[in-house]
Amino acid sequence: MNLVIDLGNSSLKVALFDKNVMINKFIYSNQSLDYILDIYNNYTIDNSIISNVSTIDKNILDFLKINSNLISINEFIDLPFINLYKTKKTLGHDRIALVSAAAVNFPGQNILIIDVGTCITYDFKNSKNEYLGGGISPGIQMRFKSLNSETSNLPLLTINLDNKLLGDDTDSSINSGVINGVISEIDGLINQYQERFKNIKIILTGGDSDFLLNKIKNTIFADQNFLLKGLNYLLEDNIK
Repeated sequence: MNLVIDLGNSSLKVALFDKNVMINKFIYSNQSLDYILDIYNNYTIDNSIISNVSTIDKNILDFLKINSNLISINEFIDLPFINLYKTKKTLGHDRIALVSAAAVNFPGQNILIIDVGTCITYDFKNSKNEYLGGGISPGIQMRFKSLNSETSNLPLLTINLDNKLLGDDTDSSINSGVINGVISEIDGLINQYQERFKNIKIILTGGDSDFLLNKIKNTIFADQNFLLKGLNYLLEDNIK
């Protein structure tokens, strides 16, 4: 069985796959070897992969190196797509995994993947299976936090989808600016991609994507597990 770990900025997601079928998924608010040990007590783990080795707890990393075939994401890993990104060493492992999932699930199609998390990332794979790049912008929570930390009087808010266009107090004005701004950004960029590339399939994923699912005008395919699936595809393709 495959153990797939997505280490984000705000959570630790762990998924179990039997080949390419997801068996179970766990979400933790912090890193602890105890979580992994508990999984090992209940499942037989053969292979593992981690989205971000540089920030994983050393105890978890050392344990997986000893107790599984740990696949590393680096410049030598086999990819299911042609990587045309100019600075390949700086391309985030999460973005590599997302494009891998797109390449495996939608070969021969133009795909725009929008991952709404701590940052909002846009990644484009064309019908030739070439990854051309994309964009990175601040995520929803980051926008709320920056308004609070970079000003003296604005409060720190969290997502409130009961937002209106015309904020009639400070809280509703901030919420309108952030939420409507993100929605307009995503819709606007989708339109720009659609003007340049034909027949694009839009994938929406990430921790905050559920908040936006019914607010984006364009037709999209939503999959909260797209990144985890991409990591597992990379693992399966690189098992020696």
